[in-house]
Amino acid sequence: MNGEDGDITIISHGVKLEGKISSGGSIRVDGEIKGDIVSQGNVTVGEQGDVNGQINATSVTVGGKVVGSVNAKEKIIMESKANLKGDIFTKILVVEAGARFDGKSNMGDAKEPPKPQGLNPQKNETGS
Repeated sequence: MNGEDGDITIISHGVKLEGKISSGGSIRVDGEIKGDIVSQGNVTVGEQGDVNGQINATSVTVGGKVVGSVNAKEKIIMESKANLKGDIFTKILVVEAGARFDGKSNMGDAKEPPKPQGLNPQKNETGS
């Protein structure tokens, strides 16, 4: 896809997909996806939508269920019926009353999720 404005891929209610989805445009999920979503546009998970995987997009709106990390370069909106279990990375976070969130949030630069921090190799806890 070339990412033109107006390109929207719709996963309708009743549709079940497994695998990675990549799009140059926006994606709306009202069905079930087991796998990662990568979009150059926006991703919307509708009230009946169910995503089990990571989401990477410019902006993400969650109205349904997401299990997995969400990385939005600009903004994440969690609507009142949202149920998100996973870590989120974004610049702007909007959480409506009633939304459920279980995870960690990082509102720094969301271009890519931060790398796990390890122990400082110069420190030796045994003193030797």
